[in-house]
Amino acid sequence: MKTLENWCLLSRDDCSVTLQVEGQHILSIEALENAQFRVRLRKDGQWRLARSWTVAPQGPLPREGRARDARDGFTCPPVDVVQEDGTMTIATDHVRAIIRTPLHICWQAMICGQWRDVAQDRPTGAYMLGRRDHRNAHFMARDHHEHVFGLGEKTGPLDRTGRRFEMRNLDAMGYNAEATDPLYKHIPFTLTRTPDAGSFSLFYDTLAGCWLDLGNELDNYHAPYRSFRAEDGDLDYYFTWAPDMLALVKAQQHLTGGMAFPPRWSLGYSGSTMAYTDAPDAQAQMLGFLDALHTHDIPCDSFHLSSGYTSIDGKRYVFNWNTDKFPDIAGFARAYADAGIHIVANIKPCLLQDHPRYDEAAEQGLFIRDSDTDAPEISMFWDAKGSHLDFTNPDTLDWWQGNVTTALLDHGLDCTWNDNNEFEVWDDHAQCHGFGAPIDMGMIRPLHALLMTQASEAAQKAHAPDKRPYLITRAGCAGLQRHAQTWTGDNRTNWHSLRWNIRMGLGLAMSGISNIGHDVGGFAGPQPDGELLLRWVQNGIFHPRFVIHSWNDDGSVTEPWTHPDVLPLIRDAFALRYRLLPYLYTCLWQAVTRGEPMLRPTFLDHEDDAECLADTDDFMLGRDLLVASVVEQGAQQRRVYLPRNKTGWWDFHAGTWHAGGQWLKLAVALDSIPLFVRAGAVLPMAHHGARSGDAASVAAVFPARDQGVHVSQSYDDGGDNADALTGNHCVTRFELSRDGAGLGLSVTLRGQSVFAPEKLRLVLPEAARDPVLIGGAAVSHGEFFSIRN
Repeated sequence: MKTLENWCLLSRDDCSVTLQVEGQHILSIEALENAQFRVRLRKDGQWRLARSWTVAPQGPLPREGRARDARDGFTCPPVDVVQEDGTMTIATDHVRAIIRTPLHICWQAMICGQWRDVAQDRPTGAYMLGRRDHRNAHFMARDHHEHVFGLGEKTGPLDRTGRRFEMRNLDAMGYNAEATDPLYKHIPFTLTRTPDAGSFSLFYDTLAGCWLDLGNELDNYHAPYRSFRAEDGDLDYYFTWAPDMLALVKAQQHLTGGMAFPPRWSLGYSGSTMAYTDAPDAQAQMLGFLDALHTHDIPCDSFHLSSGYTSIDGKRYVFNWNTDKFPDIAGFARAYADAGIHIVANIKPCLLQDHPRYDEAAEQGLFIRDSDTDAPEISMFWDAKGSHLDFTNPDTLDWWQGNVTTALLDHGLDCTWNDNNEFEVWDDHAQCHGFGAPIDMGMIRPLHALLMTQASEAAQKAHAPDKRPYLITRAGCAGLQRHAQTWTGDNRTNWHSLRWNIRMGLGLAMSGISNIGHDVGGFAGPQPDGELLLRWVQNGIFHPRFVIHSWNDDGSVTEPWTHPDVLPLIRDAFALRYRLLPYLYTCLWQAVTRGEPMLRPTFLDHEDDAECLADTDDFMLGRDLLVASVVEQGAQQRRVYLPRNKTGWWDFHAGTWHAGGQWLKLAVALDSIPLFVRAGAVLPMAHHGARSGDAASVAAVFPARDQGVHVSQSYDDGGDNADALTGNHCVTRFELSRDGAGLGLSVTLRGQSVFAPEKLRLVLPEAARDPVLIGGAAVSHGEFFSIRN
């Protein structure tokens, strides 16, 4: 590659400048928002790929994608441009870019009435392009005091500083949750917290294989730096500044298209295992699960149906029902529907060469094409070879949607599990249809997973237009959250995974993808013992996706009742999950409508508390719950740091108040689920919590000691109605206040009150059970009060 140094102004408009670089390349710098800029480098003035499928500020995109040059969805504020002494400044009211020679950009933000340095490119070589190929690179100066986060589900500590990561989707079964790289998803997005100038994010809009080095690499000829390198495609990145990191997380979700709003039941427990559907009597095994739920008194809302239902001689053949294993598909689906349990069917995007419908798909030209022969590409897939479907071909999308409908939806299976969609086609020049403009596979590998999921979603919406669909995908790129939930893939069964999976989930949440979870109990390896399974369940109940899934080495099944000695404690954890479900559903709604991450590291809400930046197992669920899962074998104590805030924290179980900014040392036993609530919060809860449909019936009030007003909300709707976000819902607003007369609670409704309960039961911590004034009446702990006028 060659370093780019010389530039001159080519043109400008109201919100951007365009430079000519080295007499042949085009660099554009444009203000999209007051604190968000975009930098585009076009080799020889041309796009390598003129479309984007990740940037979608107005929501989901058509399957053909969006023109890279489009400005729809951005306000594009006017900029001031000043050029003098070999520099050029392009500025909004909040952020400015100073372009210097040799070519590099210095970013500044307006803070307290003064421009302050935020970040800058490496002065000794910031931009590189391949001479005879389309490689590209971007280098920035690195501050030793900065903290870097993001990059999706990457392993290890949340602070990525000092390490190097690769974006290349892989089926990394049994990965090391502290060290393995790369993994399933492609999210080249970082957030950087500076010592004194707020935070900034960088999102590289590329689907090509790339690397981000955040201080691992050293070079004697350059001061400390960080780098982005891509093996193909275009250098096209978004720079966003904010005074805090939470605003950047919200901005990234918005930039990449928002977040899907799945049905309420998706927050309930979902069963799963490879063993049931791999068994020769799979249907009997599946029906036995229903009986076991009743026998063991375990609530369940869905089941992730593993791919064994499609098998022939142990291999997987998507959309092919093995009727020896499932002799009565309709009866099987009906039994689950009657039990109120949704079936989420596993589907895979590769057809093995002996698939019953392989020739049909090949004749229709539905596969990615080999770079040399123009025949269907051939790759390893599970235990054989097959060809991957080309989801940039409209005919493939139509074929896929049709098969989702006829093979699954028409049989009563209403949801899809889009799995094994890493698209490990290593012929980088294999040809994809590209919606009429062929594209090399190496440029868009993760796009296929996104389009596969989007096609599955289209089939589900067409089949049940009045219902909100539920989908899950394992692989993909930024933007996958606008269609589906996701999880951290095929983890390993051990204590190590339990601990480090927490950070992987938080990394996704900080990258704009917070509807996530893990395979509770561990997927690959030995069956978990009773203590490990219990601790995994006690942690899993605080994640949006709560699925016990396994493929144990000995062929056994991990189920809630696997270890009878801990089953009562597992039941208790399930009960807590379902009691908290109204709060979880409210968090989901806030994530969809406001970009609030459901899961969040403690520092995201407490940036001014330096202690929160230290690596920790703790995390927040919404803004009100602090979760301190026990993740050490045989633990008898758990140290918990309570972030510094103005109101303090309540121990959810003990009902005791603690000031923020201190460490607690808790004695823990097997039944311990350490959980703290931000003082001032009102948690909407279910009284019994037997199923996900149980609406809020409890207002759990955790008083603050100050005399301010604290606002909480509870959201509800029909559970899965497609028109929920257009007004067919109800929001209950709680205003908790204290004055000289004591504690008061004001409750108001907005929207369709039919979704609000007629009354709520007041619950207070044991240490604060004075009556609360509600609507002019004093209400005591345990009493009901009306909320409908």
